[in-house]
Amino acid sequence: MNTDTYPNIYDFTKCRNVAICGDIHGDFNLLVNKVCIQYQMKDTLIIVAGDCGFGFERKGYYENIVKRNVERVVKFNNWFLFIRGNHDNPAYFDGKAFCHKRFIAIPDYSVVKTNGHTILCVGGAISIDRQSRKESWEHGKSKMHRYDDRTIADNSFTTNNYWQDEAPVFNEKVLSEITSLYKIDTVVTHTAPTFCELKDKKELQLWALRDDCLLADVQNERETMDAIYEAIKTDCNTITHWFYGHFHQSWHSTINGVLFKMLDIMELIELTP
Repeated sequence: MNTDTYPNIYDFTKCRNVAICGDIHGDFNLLVNKVCIQYQMKDTLIIVAGDCGFGFERKGYYENIVKRNVERVVKFNNWFLFIRGNHDNPAYFDGKAFCHKRFIAIPDYSVVKTNGHTILCVGGAISIDRQSRKESWEHGKSKMHRYDDRTIADNSFTTNNYWQDEAPVFNEKVLSEITSLYKIDTVVTHTAPTFCELKDKKELQLWALRDDCLLADVQNERETMDAIYEAIKTDCNTITHWFYGHFHQSWHSTINGVLFKMLDIMELIELTP
């Protein structure tokens, strides 16, 4: 539950376990089944590191996901927190739009206290296929006679497949306040600093042939994460783990005393006490 409004603090200190999950791309039911049935996880907080899939369906769809799965989740005493990815509508991530006892889409710069850890969560990234997504949306919108431009602009939860304010944000003021109050030991983000994988730009360069600003925007995305990393290391040199998704691969390396772990799609890893 949210126990403060600024910064956003989520207290799950009664949880016995915590796990981080990679992108799920709308497979909420599969995630719950994997956690509760396949792995028989109990008393566990699961943090999904972005690209959850909020916004591709109508808002009621996600409420039905909760209704469909809550009994099973309660039985196993698990909780799910969702971080904003580039394939997510940011409107869902204010801590209120999708907020249930067992399922919450949390804002950027939320602090999660659980199982002996203090975890900072920051979402956002650049969609390398954003140009095709924009074109697909414009094409589809022209066929949607029940929507006019005003309706689409005014409704934050209208279905879409691209959201312009997808990039991560370096909020120096909020981060400074957080690090002055809490000793952050773990960071969960959607994308990663420049010194982490993925560094190969072959696929990115192909998409950039149709998108003039893509390379610069992706570079800025990664440098934003550099700034977050440097600020945390400077203000409270206590971080030991950093988890992220986005790149659909699995990788890990210890850099400057911090274990950086890239999570593949639906990959789960437990964060030990």
